Amino acid sequence: MDQTLHVTLTVNDQNYALRLDPRTTLLDALREHIALTGSKKGCDHGQCGACTVLVNGRRINSCLTLAVMHEGDAVTTIEAIDNPTITMLQAAFILYDGFQCGYCTPGQICSAAGMLEEIAAGMPSYATKDLDATPQLSGDEIRERMSGNICRCAAYPNIVRAIEQAAP
Repeated sequence: MDQTLHVTLTVNDQNYALRLDPRTTLLDALREHIALTGSKKGCDHGQCGACTVLVNGRRINSCLTLAVMHEGDAVTTIEAIDNPTITMLQAAFILYDGFQCGYCTPGQICSAAGMLEEIAAGMPSYATKDLDATPQLSGDEIRERMSGNICRCAAYPNIVRAIEQAAP
């Protein structure tokens, strides 16, 4: 008996009609069924952030969510060439050498794009004691908001400089 489901995912403004096992993660759907391999499978436990993508503008670990849960959502990956924030961050990461091996870079860039949207929307960070305070884009704020993304090569100072450069 066929236990797959028909799912239509909208990824980088393009629709993909897929037949998926309902247990397929969004990460596996992107990499194995749509052939968008920019998002990386790092830990497969949501601890490293290498798989970070944007869903409806919010950053998520795509290894921790099922693809079937995102029918009708707008999924944005590192391959989104029409996304000006991602393009700006990519250029800043190159300029400030915000990567070494590059494995975490797609997740770092997608997470940074989501973080910049959070700050623009006035969302306080978890470390903020005053929930009514307007978020400031400081190095400390960037480090706190990016803490879910691990860089095994320790390019953190360059990542922070790249994000500061790309910030509006």
